[in-house]
Amino acid sequence: MFQDWCRWKDAPTFTQSSFKETLCGGQAFRWRQIDDYYEGRWSSNVVRLRYLDGAVHFALPASVDRTSALQNLRSYFACETDFYQLSDALPWRNDSILSTAIQHFSGLRILRQPFAETLFCFLCSSTKQIPQIQAICEAIALDMGAPLADGSHALPTWPVIAAAGEARLRAAKLGYRARYIHQTALYLASRPGWLEATERAPTHQARARLMELPGVGRKIADCTLLFGAGRLEAFPIDTWVEKI
Repeated sequence: MFQDWCRWKDAPTFTQSSFKETLCGGQAFRWRQIDDYYEGRWSSNVVRLRYLDGAVHFALPASVDRTSALQNLRSYFACETDFYQLSDALPWRNDSILSTAIQHFSGLRILRQPFAETLFCFLCSSTKQIPQIQAICEAIALDMGAPLADGSHALPTWPVIAAAGEARLRAAKLGYRARYIHQTALYLASRPGWLEATERAPTHQARARLMELPGVGRKIADCTLLFGAGRLEAFPIDTWVEKI
């Protein structure tokens, strides 16, 4: 059971399109739209959000403390970062495509997700569409993850994935990615603190360290750094970016 809806008084400013794109545009994979709201999970957090009349409203599981949940929300949405100022500094005045994108998605934010979870999700993402990645993450969470306040499940930790084995990963329709993910899990489980040290390292060093992991190339490394460590200088390039 969830608590009643409340307005998030100091929420970032969104439009309807930038709100949806922030949650479901491909930087996070544990949000789903249900009727007029979005339900999301990261780490041990569960929250429902909806955009109504220019404001963001939230609802929490009945057992969750509101004060700590709001602190986690502010961190997750990187509320300390002024994305309007950052986007205005881009060369949109001389670039019609960039200008159109900024106008259409005014208020778009880069989420600050858990580093370990971000790496896992993007290792699952290769050659997959967003709904497929979401389904894989949900299947892995249900099979291996710890229970959350609403009865759903968190994504498993890397040591749990290492112990589970490749076959259970393949059962979640990961295909060839299962081997890479299990090898990465074994690597990380045998090196406590390695991932935390990588997150703290300068960007060029962190990228190089991530690319030592099985299945991690430049794009996955940059996605992990941008969406999981707030490294705005990391710029993932995929086929869609190349077409522009």
